[in-house]
Amino acid sequence: MYGDETAVRRILTELGDTWAVVGLSSNRRRAAYGVAEVLQRYGKRIVPVHPKAETVHGEPGYASLADIPFDVDVVDVFVNSDLAGPVVDEALAKGAKAVWFQLGVIDEAAYDRARAAGLEMVMDRCPAIEIPRLG
Repeated sequence: MYGDETAVRRILTELGDTWAVVGLSSNRRRAAYGVAEVLQRYGKRIVPVHPKAETVHGEPGYASLADIPFDVDVVDVFVNSDLAGPVVDEALAKGAKAVWFQLGVIDEAAYDRARAAGLEMVMDRCPAIEIPRLG
């Protein structure tokens, strides 16, 4: 399991409420759109990160993590597994406290890099599924 229950709980409850959602666009049919909506409902500030830099759920978007002019706590990754590793490196450079790879996003080397750098990391899970389970 890539990210035990302790890591899941810690990311969702202790590490901060600003979540950069990489891959989030205004496309309502994409999973990122619905997950970001759930995160907002649970009090998280979402920051759309997508090449189009669109405003989503009322929050202005940015083309990359580096373009965000404030700190982010968690980087939630909705990109293909082969593109996810570089996002971990960007999250490290940004000073994020945690990285969350969505269901189906798996990169074991990136997971190991994040953990070795001291970040909390969850992989192949969905915060929209996990957060309601916290009670």
